[in-house]
Amino acid sequence: MDQDIREQVRARYALAAVQGTGDAGCCGGSDGCCDGTDVVVDERFGAGLYGAEDAAAVPAEALAASLGCGNPLVVAELREGERVLDLGSGGGIDVLLSARRVGESGFAYGVDMTDEMLELARANAERAGATNVEFRKGTIEDLPLDDATVDVVVSNCVVNLSTDKPAVLAEAFRVLVPGGRVGISDVVAEDHLTPAQRAERGSYVGCIAGALSRTEYLEGLAAAGFVDAVVEPTHAVADGMHGAIVRARKPVAAG
Repeated sequence: MDQDIREQVRARYALAAVQGTGDAGCCGGSDGCCDGTDVVVDERFGAGLYGAEDAAAVPAEALAASLGCGNPLVVAELREGERVLDLGSGGGIDVLLSARRVGESGFAYGVDMTDEMLELARANAERAGATNVEFRKGTIEDLPLDDATVDVVVSNCVVNLSTDKPAVLAEAFRVLVPGGRVGISDVVAEDHLTPAQRAERGSYVGCIAGALSRTEYLEGLAAAGFVDAVVEPTHAVADGMHGAIVRARKPVAAG
């Protein structure tokens, strides 16, 4: 079952990359986007969640391929010289924006499992003239990076798509340096909603059915070893479901 869901997610994002639009309605909107039918623009997801300055700073192709539910770079408060990893980097918008914020002395990695998205992201990096970026193929449950490689892990509406979220959070913890932090935009359910009720509100590939509740997120971060975790809703995406910002820190004493 988990492998079936992963393949559905991969196929859905491959289609978005090939279509070259990555329309915001695909993530959380009409499930018709997954079968090649017309897509309805959905302001709860996608390019509209970036400010005008960020939107103008990346190639139009990267902006169009945005399928997220927030702007994790604002959440993460990136600084000059930092090394950043984007989980599920898609068309590359958050990697390219990260690269601009950390400057030439910093570096931004993107990890994605979809060949079509990786191809699009690398083309967008070339269009942007970005030299401090690298896109690697892999899954967010088994990251292709060494231990203690990055200062910051970001992600934009991707953790909810994983069927093994404890592995995702554990991998984020592993690749962070001691004292490093996560800044994630994700869909989060209110605590009273059961998994079945979440599924009633939207599909897994639409970023709804697989969402954690606020308490589940906090417990998962703590189990992975993170401290100072917060989950703050930002906007509604369905009844009892919200776009949210998730922050946490790896203890300085952590190995």
